[in-house]
Amino acid sequence: MATQQFDLEKLRKTAIGGCIKALVVLVLLVHVPAWSLSFWQGWLYLVVFTLCMFWLTFYFLKHDPALVASRQKAGAGAERETSQKWIQGAASVVGLLMYIVPGIERHFTGLPLPVWLVILADILVVVGFWIMFLALRENGHASSIIEVKSGQNVISSGPYALVRHPMYSGAVMFFLATPLALGSLWALPVAILLSIVIAIRLLDEERYLKANLSGYDAYCGKVKSHLIPGIW
Repeated sequence: MATQQFDLEKLRKTAIGGCIKALVVLVLLVHVPAWSLSFWQGWLYLVVFTLCMFWLTFYFLKHDPALVASRQKAGAGAERETSQKWIQGAASVVGLLMYIVPGIERHFTGLPLPVWLVILADILVVVGFWIMFLALRENGHASSIIEVKSGQNVISSGPYALVRHPMYSGAVMFFLATPLALGSLWALPVAILLSIVIAIRLLDEERYLKANLSGYDAYCGKVKSHLIPGIW
């Protein structure tokens, strides 16, 4: 028990430290290109993002620490499949651009988007986080990398009864809402490109799961939609 408590404490520190690092990087990406502390859209987005990120982290540290531990491995370097290394690398580059471009646009144009649209987009960011939360709560095997764990089974309940990849559904909503939440139109094509990269990732993930996870092929026969119920 003492060893488990020590491990949990170490995991807690690692997870919270990772959140803090991510927040610092995000502050720099958003505000340095804008070169202004009056970039209120950026500050509002950071508040929303921080609250959602820490809420998810603390919830799963309490209710499913094994999930948190499995999601500490992330990024192109952690992937085992060569195809996923390239896809994750592309996603990282495009994701960075999605946060850098709004600051540049703020610097040169002042971001003329209406306040109501910015606030609506922030609400959609929260909805995106909520969808990801529902997927993570339903599927404790949801690693940050493509893998099949020992004893893993196909999840077909909750949001997985509607789409095969609800985590990505929430992520795509989050991506598409982010430029508008930051008051930016220039970054919207970048977010669309990032969503396309995610679509490529999930198709490659399905190829891997059909080959390595028993019952996944049959699940795909029952649940037809990848991301959007009844559409795709």
